Amino acid sequence: MKIPKDQIIELLQGRGDGDRAELARGELPDEVDTDRDAGLLAKFGVDPKDLLGGFGGKIPSL
Repeated sequence: MKIPKDQIIELLQGRGDGDRAELARGELPDEVDTDRDAGLLAKFGVDPKDLLGGFGGKIPSL
């Protein structure tokens, strides 16, 4: 699944984790592939399942 970097940053900020959000802003590609970039997501404490919540379980079309 591909997710815009901004959505991940918003998730981190929503958790009150501004420091990680800023690090993610500099390290994540503009479009994050949850399979390819699983290691980076883990580094920032993001589980791809957390990102599905914003779509009601639906995968966005880009």
